[in-house]
Amino acid sequence: MEFFTNPCMITAETVKNRIERRNREIHKGDCGRILLVAGSEGMMGAAILAARGALRSGAGLVQMTLPKELFPIAQTAVPEATCLTRAFQELDVNRYDAIAVGPGLGTNWESVETVKHILYDYHGSLVLDADALNIIAKPKYGLFPVLRERQGETVITPHMGEARRLLDGSDYAAKREKMKGTYSQWAHMQQADPAVDRKAMAHILAEETGAVVALKGAGTIVATLEGQTYTNTTGNPGMATGGAGDVLTGIIAGLWGQKMASGSRLDAMGAAVCGVYLHGLSGDLAAEKLGEHGLIAGDLVEFLPVAMKNTLT
Repeated sequence: MEFFTNPCMITAETVKNRIERRNREIHKGDCGRILLVAGSEGMMGAAILAARGALRSGAGLVQMTLPKELFPIAQTAVPEATCLTRAFQELDVNRYDAIAVGPGLGTNWESVETVKHILYDYHGSLVLDADALNIIAKPKYGLFPVLRERQGETVITPHMGEARRLLDGSDYAAKREKMKGTYSQWAHMQQADPAVDRKAMAHILAEETGAVVALKGAGTIVATLEGQTYTNTTGNPGMATGGAGDVLTGIIAGLWGQKMASGSRLDAMGAAVCGVYLHGLSGDLAAEKLGEHGLIAGDLVEFLPVAMKNTLT
């Protein structure tokens, strides 16, 4: 089994070649209508960071689905976004150019039903992170096959712990015995290059889920079902802080929903590679100004416009 075809590094040129300058006649509808299914009592910070990430990446319209009692928090923290209840039977989810699900969502039964609804009914560009992945990873909900077979492109953004839970909840565990030789090869390769194990895991996840995988960590790896591998070149240890991944989720959704001057939008792989690069560069710019130790996720949002300006001009 060959995993690492066409290995590439994600650089500024990678982003420049995919994100076009804006047309002067563009309006907010062209810049993407984004829905964030995120947040719960005690975890509204994750939803707020994701919303800010989407807005600062250039999204034209951002809406958040929340329990109604949490509206005041969201509307105070992110006045540019609007709030909707999670009455999905009254909401046409397919009117959105991209949807992101998971940051701070929680894993209670209402959250399970929410993830199930999006997987079954939404056919557009979907970013899954955090609790959405934790819910899908639980075999008792039967959502792993639904993810694999859904219409529309999907990007998942797990860290290593979430990646392992996803694989444990898939058919992958049953395949291990058939792949012992490959595992031995990985183990040998990993002695020389510890990143090989992460690349292998990213590719297995892509195969199992049918999604583009952005496996977070030092040198975030983007892997596709076709066997392409992209390793990010931006980012620093200061980004090992709560909420950084929520910002990334928002950035990828925000970039993915935008219409280019040519009228096209990024594909899943393009949204993922551009998102992880700009996310990491925001962290690098923040660390240069503030230092690594005091870096917080909100700093990534503040430096994101500068990262985009520096990359695209």
